[in-house]
Amino acid sequence: MEMLSLTKELKENAYPGRGIVLGKSEDGKKAVAAYFIMGRSENSRNRVFVEDGEGIRTQAFDPSKLVDPSLIIYAPVRVLGNKTIVTNGDQTDTIYEGMDKQLTFEQSLRSREFEPDGPNYTPRISGIMHVENGKYNYAMSILKSNNGNPQACNRYTFAYENPVAGEGHFIHTYMHDGNPLPSFEGEPKLVGIPNDIDEFKNSLWESLNEENKVSLFVRFIDIETGKYETRIVNKNK
Repeated sequence: MEMLSLTKELKENAYPGRGIVLGKSEDGKKAVAAYFIMGRSENSRNRVFVEDGEGIRTQAFDPSKLVDPSLIIYAPVRVLGNKTIVTNGDQTDTIYEGMDKQLTFEQSLRSREFEPDGPNYTPRISGIMHVENGKYNYAMSILKSNNGNPQACNRYTFAYENPVAGEGHFIHTYMHDGNPLPSFEGEPKLVGIPNDIDEFKNSLWESLNEENKVSLFVRFIDIETGKYETRIVNKNK
């Protein structure tokens, strides 16, 4: 698979929607995660990321303008022991609760499907990172309608064991802007991951469409110690 430029992918797509990047830093020492949200409506754009324990949650920037919280207020990132869960919806909680009961990542998501926001039927994208005893692996999932048909849910899981240094995978909700919005197709895109968290954060934020970007989360986890650094950028300040 050809390695793509993550910044180029973002700059050439005005509306990838929400996106998850998981991978390993170039020096092989850090497990890397990024999650961003975008919005076309005032309700979607009226959000910020805030820290919540070891994870984050979305909240309304201006509570007086919040219309429908159902699909926009959730915890995108939660930590369960040595596992970090990153998703684009409240399935973060579904995965957390399922894995806490010894279900697998894939089994936990069996009770969920794409979002009920026809005609888009936005895919649910999810990632899980497992860092333990100097070892690291991750998996990604997408639950999507069958080419816009809400009667059928297509489920895909991609697992990456012993990921290669400097490589990551990028999955996002929409192929591009449109009405209805076309769901992501294919397997997660292979992208490069640098060593520096701020370099990575800045390159992502600057590459996202200025009008549509809302918030960005980046985390680098030391694979040997489990200690992590986090960066959050919000357009609303």
